[in-house]
Amino acid sequence: MARPLGYWVLVLHTHIPYVLTHGKAPHGTDWLSESLVECYLPLYDLTQRLAAQGIAARYTISFTPILQEQLADADFRAEAFGYIDAKLDAANDDMRTFLRQGARHMAGLAYLWREYFSARQALYSQLNGDLLGAFRRLQEAGLIEVITSAATHGYLPLIGRDECVRAQVQMGVDTYRKHFGVAPRGFWLPECAYRPAYRWLPPVASDVLPAVERAGIEQFLSEAGIRYFFVDTHMLRGGMPLGTYWDRFPALRRIYEQFATQYRFEQTERTPYRAYAVPAPEPLAVFARDPATTLQVWSGEHGYPGDARYLEFHKQHYPGRLRYWRVSENKADLGAKQPYVPYDAFEAVQSHADHFVGLLKHTLWAHRQATGSPGVMVSMYDTELFGHWWHEGPEWLYAVIRRIATDPDVEMLTAAEYLERFPPEEVVFLPEGSWGEGGSHYIWLNEHTVWAWDAIYRAEARFLSLLRRYGADEALRPYLQQLARELLLLESSDWMFLITTGTARDYAEARLTDHQRRFEQIATVVEHLAAGKEPPAESLQAYHESVIRDRVFANIDPRLWS
Repeated sequence: MARPLGYWVLVLHTHIPYVLTHGKAPHGTDWLSESLVECYLPLYDLTQRLAAQGIAARYTISFTPILQEQLADADFRAEAFGYIDAKLDAANDDMRTFLRQGARHMAGLAYLWREYFSARQALYSQLNGDLLGAFRRLQEAGLIEVITSAATHGYLPLIGRDECVRAQVQMGVDTYRKHFGVAPRGFWLPECAYRPAYRWLPPVASDVLPAVERAGIEQFLSEAGIRYFFVDTHMLRGGMPLGTYWDRFPALRRIYEQFATQYRFEQTERTPYRAYAVPAPEPLAVFARDPATTLQVWSGEHGYPGDARYLEFHKQHYPGRLRYWRVSENKADLGAKQPYVPYDAFEAVQSHADHFVGLLKHTLWAHRQATGSPGVMVSMYDTELFGHWWHEGPEWLYAVIRRIATDPDVEMLTAAEYLERFPPEEVVFLPEGSWGEGGSHYIWLNEHTVWAWDAIYRAEARFLSLLRRYGADEALRPYLQQLARELLLLESSDWMFLITTGTARDYAEARLTDHQRRFEQIATVVEHLAAGKEPPAESLQAYHESVIRDRVFANIDPRLWS
């Protein structure tokens, strides 16, 4: 059989920070329930629909460990069913209201919402609330590939201690094995953020974190048995991060000055349409994100989700918060939004699926013309785009995968399947960077988040010190375990992201402060108990509060940090 023009690897990154026991709306359990109902269940459903037609969806999907723990939590399952019931009630109430008003088209849309949530409720019941088990079965059937990530989505290049990076990675592998029954082959670096090995200087003034020789991220991945990961294209090409960011953080600028000669040597027009090898103790491959499909699918301004026919995300009907309007030609004015027309949106899905497959084929054809060999296009997106931000996204994915399954020019493969056929041959040395703004650390480290990193570095130093002194004391083990949980949650990249983007700054600052407070109080408990003293009442209260509120990673082993 003739080889195709090339291959398509679709990578979906699935992550919600820890929100259980931390409120309901808008950044509590409703956030997680929305993603379950609008993204994860539709994704499972479209995979099953394809399988019924003899088509393996073959996407590669990460579930972060902190999300795995939440989805498997019995309390969350009850919350999710309650959330769906509330949405069904809202749809029924809206339908009655619109009918009284004589708004028959809007009442029809409310009816569609009722059917939508009824279908989700039936599917979740059919799965007995076990979404991870459902995706595990899809993987075991060879339909998809599931990969892991860092424990709490910690921003690995800026974490201060190698022991803490190693724990984030190994906890990610251990949690995956717990829920999926096998070892993961792939790893999603949070924010595609990578750091090579070098003598690292803390990027913020710190009296607890000296300059020290640090291992590259690939070292920890290789130690944990990972076989591949992903980066952004500019890093594959050895590019320098953009902008004046380094002027504001001299320590980071010195990093790049130190390696400038090496990076200039590595700068190249290296193609992103193949996999590469990264030097590591065990073979490790790296894929780069395809730039051609990124803007086309992700951008609400220039990509498919911004089409006037699709459901408008921001305009909601209260109190149920269901959406009845389309993006419309006037995108900026919520008052000018026109009613949603489902058939028009369906037509847009078909048109955009055709266009996307054409874009894949054109890009892969150009690569084959230039190199004489088939390439691989790696499209990487947040799972929450499909269904939450872009309501029609799951149906678009279904349409694209179905088209590719019958197209001889493009073959869809999981990342591991591609590597089995085409092991990487060329070795690359990657610079530091991320897929964030300017290709650097700006979104996570800036003037608004310096205090957070100072808190993280102090917590890391204190935890490692306590572990060295008391790690062998079995009586202190429960307290050290809870201390480890608070440290992992403190390290989550989400808090800094929400502060910088302004989408939930007060909430993120409060979460950081709460985890920092509980960490410090539990550390005080450990120190007092080790000295044979009664801990302060407020410290014991913070420990018990932490056990109730931050109960993830039940079998966490503090020795991961040793």
